[in-house]
Amino acid sequence: MSSEQPNFEQLMQQLETLVASMEAGELSLEASLQAYEEGVRLTRLCQQQLAQAEQRVFSLQEQNGQMNFEPLNFKPQAGTL
Repeated sequence: MSSEQPNFEQLMQQLETLVASMEAGELSLEASLQAYEEGVRLTRLCQQQLAQAEQRVFSLQEQNGQMNFEPLNFKPQAGTL
């Protein structure tokens, strides 16, 4: 396994695959719990990467003299989480 952390898109793909396997209803209780735990871990990693990206945007706005820190209007594409 690579020591490099997956990017946001890779994490989202892993999460979508995990959700699909859980929704299929073919996992045992123990496997479902493990999948849920992995889903929580992946979600936290995604949230961390989004927070870092948001901080970069704020930093760039500040450098350009734009001090209006309005929330980004992020709208997930259809079929994404």
